[in-house]
Amino acid sequence: MRRNLAARIGVWSAHHRKTAIIGWLLFVVLATAVGGATGMVEMSESEQGTGDSARAVQILDDAGLDQPAGEVVLVGSQTAGGWKTAARELTVALEKTGRTQQIAPPLPSKDGKDALIRFQIKGDSKTAADRVQPVLDAVKETGEAQPGVEIHQFGQASSEKWLGDLLSKDFKKAEFTAVPLALGILLVAFGAIVAALLPVGLALTACMAAFGLLSLASHQLHLFQTTYSVMFLMGLAVGVDYCLFYLRRERDERAAGRDAETALRIAAATSGRAVLVSGVTVMLAMAGMFLSGLMLFEGFALATILVVFIAMLGSVTVLPALLAWLGDRIDAGRIPFLNRRGKKGAHESGKVAGAVLRPVLAAPKLFAVGAVAVLLALAAPAVGMKTEQLGMEKQFGADASLTVAFKRITEAFPGGPEPARVVVKADDIAAQPVRDALATFGEPAKVTVHKARNVAEIEVPLAGNGSDDRSKDALADLRDKRLPAAFDGTGATVYVGGELAESVDFNDQLKRGIVPVFAFITAVTFLLMLVCFRSYVIAITSILLNLLSVAAAYGVMVAVFQHGWGASALGTEAVGAIEGWMPLFVLVVLFGLSMDYHVFVVSRIREARDRGLATRDAIREGIRRTAGAVTGAAAIMVAVFAVFGTLSMQDMKQMGVGLAVAVLLDATIVRMVLLPSVMALLGERNWRTPRGLRWLPVLEHGDEEEPAAHAAPRPVAARG
Repeated sequence: MRRNLAARIGVWSAHHRKTAIIGWLLFVVLATAVGGATGMVEMSESEQGTGDSARAVQILDDAGLDQPAGEVVLVGSQTAGGWKTAARELTVALEKTGRTQQIAPPLPSKDGKDALIRFQIKGDSKTAADRVQPVLDAVKETGEAQPGVEIHQFGQASSEKWLGDLLSKDFKKAEFTAVPLALGILLVAFGAIVAALLPVGLALTACMAAFGLLSLASHQLHLFQTTYSVMFLMGLAVGVDYCLFYLRRERDERAAGRDAETALRIAAATSGRAVLVSGVTVMLAMAGMFLSGLMLFEGFALATILVVFIAMLGSVTVLPALLAWLGDRIDAGRIPFLNRRGKKGAHESGKVAGAVLRPVLAAPKLFAVGAVAVLLALAAPAVGMKTEQLGMEKQFGADASLTVAFKRITEAFPGGPEPARVVVKADDIAAQPVRDALATFGEPAKVTVHKARNVAEIEVPLAGNGSDDRSKDALADLRDKRLPAAFDGTGATVYVGGELAESVDFNDQLKRGIVPVFAFITAVTFLLMLVCFRSYVIAITSILLNLLSVAAAYGVMVAVFQHGWGASALGTEAVGAIEGWMPLFVLVVLFGLSMDYHVFVVSRIREARDRGLATRDAIREGIRRTAGAVTGAAAIMVAVFAVFGTLSMQDMKQMGVGLAVAVLLDATIVRMVLLPSVMALLGERNWRTPRGLRWLPVLEHGDEEEPAAHAAPRPVAARG
């Protein structure tokens, strides 16, 4: 019988181990070196957004108008006017830094107890964060020298400085926490140092190569700051899991008495094939993000596709070569107690799975209804999901000095930290109709005219705190009423930008983009499952199970991060909304990642059925035999994702918690209860191939030399 692609690749790699291993190392070194030499190109402000707000930024960029990074400092006191001495000294200190310009006179609050000082950072706004430290030091020193006065700073450069420092710190934390966690779980699973190091080493080298290639690709598709973190998260989780599936099957076959070459060939033909199918499914699901209409998601798609492809490639090429080279040395570095558990791991996991499956298969309808009810209960809070682009004040947490500064400034000077920014473009900005329109925006709005560029900017303070309903109503009024009333008939083009406008436009685009993305990934999942298993029932079941997992993850995210239920127990806090890009990203990632378990488990069930077992017996054997690998893989994914849930940035927390909960539910309730109960209820209909689809290729799910003498006769599947 002709071997499948994964088996042929595995056998070739095992017979040409030196070529496969050296080739992999050269590829990783070359990709890393090229990426390091070219560097990463980040998205511009206009590329991060969409709609009118992005067009406003683009007009300024096209005109060569770099808006200096603005900063505001609040000086507060207990009595009216008590801030004046501190304000004078602060103004002098800011001038002495040589990094500031256009320092405005202090603007007193209504009660006279606070004052706001506005200024700009000299030079290119894109690099202002690199030059803001002397300014931060001057503000801090002035505050320390003035007892009884509170001073708070907020602005573009200071916020970006915080963000850059946090991302660097968080990425190191993730790297140095997630890797030891994964290694520890693998040590428990295998009981040997070499066997544990192998998946981690391959995952890390896959991430290194992907980092390099992504840096090179970023010169064509610019990337968001957190893209590398997302890539590392996916790469480590998927890379370790793929190797774990492969390695676990090889060790199971060796434990069953097969020689090393036969065990490796069977692992390649079965788990290797499942890795290929799973990898292709994940990559195609990630490709759905290209349909979102947002460059942010296009970068995420490219990053995840790259790292999944490289991890998949390593698992079916260099891993068989390493296993063939190591032989029995794969168990080198045995840890006595853990080694005994590692040898018994699959058997013990199978016993636990068998104990769970007995009542599930005995009363499948009851357990199916119960599992669906649990998942729907978890999903219920998602009905009230609110999304927005979280501002820096929400990203850093309520106790962060930047958040405290933002709240104090907003309370004392509504609309102060981030006004709406109106950009006006005209053939002649000095034409009388345009000048008259600009004149309608007086105090507290600020108008700046660039005559040489025929562009004008208007800063319009918004009511509210910058993200609440009052602010959104004010923005809508500005866009729909005030600006049309002022500029209609002038021939000028007018767009509204600013933080709130960017958030509103981003969410509007997400609402439009999620439909084609969802349609794409469901269609891709259906077609791949149909081709893989020649069963439309399996394909439809896969989609429905995925949707339940995603809905439950949404519900948990909303409960924790929007409503604050259990947030303190997880070391986080409620921010009243979910990060705008999170729902679509979680949808796509979970649709892809759930295929790790689904393909692996269903392939083993189909493999047992192809040997002649009845459907319920095949379900029992398939889940029992995959329980150890699925448990280990799920534990690693949950651990890696949970690490991201402990990071400083709110969006990383939401992503980590959402994905960790979803994988935990997927590997337990869905794969151990809902999948077997639904398949048991469907019976032989699981494998039905409609008459019109019998032309689909028949893909083998087992190895041709596996013994089948003990198998019971297989019932004839119904044909539609």
